[in-house]
Amino acid sequence: MPEASRSPLAIYQQHLDNGELAYQWDKAAGRAVFYPRVVSPHSGSTDLEWRVSKGLGTVYATTVTYPFQGDGHNIVLVDLDEGFRMMGRVEEIDPLAVRIGMRVKFRIHPASGEQPAYPVFTRVEG
Repeated sequence: MPEASRSPLAIYQQHLDNGELAYQWDKAAGRAVFYPRVVSPHSGSTDLEWRVSKGLGTVYATTVTYPFQGDGHNIVLVDLDEGFRMMGRVEEIDPLAVRIGMRVKFRIHPASGEQPAYPVFTRVEG
């Protein structure tokens, strides 16, 4: 199916299924657009180009949530190097050890059952 006939969310999810973190680029404003959409919030343009992120970013904000039962997990806002911010979580580290300014790298949390693949982050060493 041609990209033009699919929703931005479907295109984004297809990139995730292929192991890529995609975002849109507003040519008129010269700025990244994320979460995927039809119209740019920066310029009102519908001429949005798909790009693939290198997946490196910096934790902008972090918090830890605790469910009624079970271990806590972090929720982060990450500023990706390409100029957009997204929400996620940092895995493979104690949730309380995640810090603002920490460098992180995107990876895919694989699909499982009805849950589609989704982006998470891991700490960049060094």
